[in-house]
Amino acid sequence: MTWLILLAILGFAAYKGAVWWLADQRLAELRMELEPAGVLDRGSVSSGLDGHIRLTNASWQDFRLTRPLDIGHIVFDAGSPLTLLEVLADPARLPSQWSLQADGLGMVLEPTMFRNWVTAEGRKVDGKPALIQLSCAPDPRQQLGSGDLMRMGITGLAGEALVQQQADGVHAELNTAGTGSLELQWDGARIDLMSLDTLLTNARAPMIVTVRDGGLMRRVAAYCSREVGVATGDWASQAASDLEAALEARGMTASGQLLALYRQWLTEGGELTVALHPSKPWFGIPVHDAGAEADGSDWRVEYNGSVVPDVFLQTITAEPEQPSSKPPLQEPEQSGDAKVQRWYADPVEQAANWVGHRVRITLSNGNVVEGRLVGVTDQELEVARVVAGGEVTYPMKLRAVTGFEVWRRGHNQ
Repeated sequence: MTWLILLAILGFAAYKGAVWWLADQRLAELRMELEPAGVLDRGSVSSGLDGHIRLTNASWQDFRLTRPLDIGHIVFDAGSPLTLLEVLADPARLPSQWSLQADGLGMVLEPTMFRNWVTAEGRKVDGKPALIQLSCAPDPRQQLGSGDLMRMGITGLAGEALVQQQADGVHAELNTAGTGSLELQWDGARIDLMSLDTLLTNARAPMIVTVRDGGLMRRVAAYCSREVGVATGDWASQAASDLEAALEARGMTASGQLLALYRQWLTEGGELTVALHPSKPWFGIPVHDAGAEADGSDWRVEYNGSVVPDVFLQTITAEPEQPSSKPPLQEPEQSGDAKVQRWYADPVEQAANWVGHRVRITLSNGNVVEGRLVGVTDQELEVARVVAGGEVTYPMKLRAVTGFEVWRRGHNQ
C-alpha cells in the first residue's frame, strides 16, 4: 500500500511537471509568433487530472492600443489527461472535441485608445473610405471613439468568451456586460492550430452569426445625433449615405432593404442573425450584375426573429465619359495664385514659419498626417489633430518626414 501511494504521488508529480513544462514551451512559441503584433503575458499555469490546463492573470498588450486586455482565467479542456499531454506535445493532434473558455476579460478605456501611428493611417482602407462611418461631432471627420463611449458612461469593457470544437462544427460566444454579445455556429468547420488560414475554406456550410447589442446602439444613436445637432433619424440617414458612398467607391450599390436594415440597426439595435461565407466575396452577400433582376431571397438575414428579404448588393455599370468641349483647367503654378488656396509643398526646414497653420506631413513609412502645426524643434514636429472631442498632439521625428505641405494661398499673398 505504501508503494502504491508513493507511485501515485510520483505519477501525479510527473504529470503536473510534464504539463507545466510542455505548456511553457508552447506558450513561448506562441509569444514569439505574436511578437510583431503585441506582448503576451501568460500569467501562472496550473492543470487538473480531468485533462484541463488553466492560465491565471494573463494579459495581451496590442501594440496598436494604449491599454492591455486583462484575462482573469483561460481554461483549455482536452477531455482527458492523456489527450492533454498529446496536444501539448504536438498541437496538430487536437481531439475531435475540446473547449477553450476565458472569463474575467476586461479592458479599461481611455479617451484615446489607438496609438498615434495608427490614427495617422486615417479611416481609409486601400484608398477607399471605410464602410462603417459613424460621425459623432459637427466635424464629420470625427468618428465614434473610445472618448465618446466614456462620455456615454462606458468606462471599460468586460465579459467572457467560449470556443467549442464539437463533432459537428465550431461554436463560439462572446458575452459582454452592457455592450452586447456575439454568437457563432459553424457546422462542418474544424479548427487546425497548425493551419488556421484554412479555417475559412474547410467548411461548406455557412457561418451563422448572431449579434445582440444589449441596448448599446440606442445610446450611441442618441449621443451622436445630439453631438452632431440633428435628429436621430437624420443622423442614421447620413450614416447610410456614407455607407452608400463607400460601396460606390468599390463599384457596388446596396439594395433599399439593406440600407433600411442598416438605419434600423443604428437607431434601435436588437438581435441580428446573418449567414456568412468567409471564403466567398463580400462574405457571401448576394451580388447581382447591373441591370439584372435582383433578388436577395437566397441570403438568410433575420432581425429580431423576423426574416428580412431582398438584402443584396449590385454592381455599378461605369458610364462612358463624355468628351468635353471646354478646355481643360490648368493647375496653378507652384509659385501660386494669391486667390487660390490649396496644398503647397515647402521645405521641412522652413516648418517653423508655419506654426499654427494646417499642414500635411508624409512620413517615410507612407503614412500621411494632417493637422495643425503647433510646435517645431531641432528634432521633431508636433501636429495637433481632433480626436475624441479634443485635440491630441502627435510628435514626429524630422528624419522620418519625407514631405511637408501647407494649406494656404499662393506666394503672392
